[in-house]
Amino acid sequence: METSLELVFLATDGKTVRIVVNDPREDLTEADIQQEMNNILSANVFTNSSGASLASIKEARLVNRSIQTYEF
Repeated sequence: METSLELVFLATDGKTVRIVVNDPREDLTEADIQQEMNNILSANVFTNSSGASLASIKEARLVNRSIQTYEF
């Protein structure tokens, strides 16, 4: 099963920005995730495609995906 952590922010232009972390640590807590998202906001190093800075945290999602491959 593939797991990813989606960090979702709102930019200053009102658009949604998503940062995806593949294979996150299994022991992450909600508080850990929120703290790191706050660190990302404080660092102010990301912008969206139109150049707007991240403004606030919207949500975080842990996504589990199961892939089954059939080889013929």
